[in-house]
Amino acid sequence: MRRAIYPGSFDPVTNGHLDVIERAARLFDEIIVAVAFNEAKTALFTAAERVAMIEDVVRVFPNVRVAKFSGLLVNFVQEQQALAVIRGLRAISDFEFEFQMALMNRKLAPQVETIFLTPKEETTYLSSRIVKEIARLGGDVRAFVPDSIASALRGKYTQPGA
Repeated sequence: MRRAIYPGSFDPVTNGHLDVIERAARLFDEIIVAVAFNEAKTALFTAAERVAMIEDVVRVFPNVRVAKFSGLLVNFVQEQQALAVIRGLRAISDFEFEFQMALMNRKLAPQVETIFLTPKEETTYLSSRIVKEIARLGGDVRAFVPDSIASALRGKYTQPGA
């Protein structure tokens, strides 16, 4: 089985992420969307919330599943017996960081390949950070995320203390 891991914080998942997931799902037998959990970082959504939200929006892809992970990505890749890591590249600015990470991962686990996918042109500008900022300021994010994610964002930003 050709299995690949698509890691990220996905805080929240955007239409750009979903575009990469859809295209990766055509290339591999199975895609595991790996939700990174890092106690040192403050996320808007908990890891469990992010996993549940992604599971909801990827159910249309029969060969995609979602899992939470922490620690070294290459360890998770090896535990899952995956062949590759999928990384999205939106702009040239992403490339340097992603290239360094790919080289380090190759050093740590030479058998794991990194595959770079660029999103569709209409989602290239999207990032979770920008989507959260628009939602925080009361903007409509439905063009950038699935409806269920837009609702979850509204819920977070209308809570007292948000």
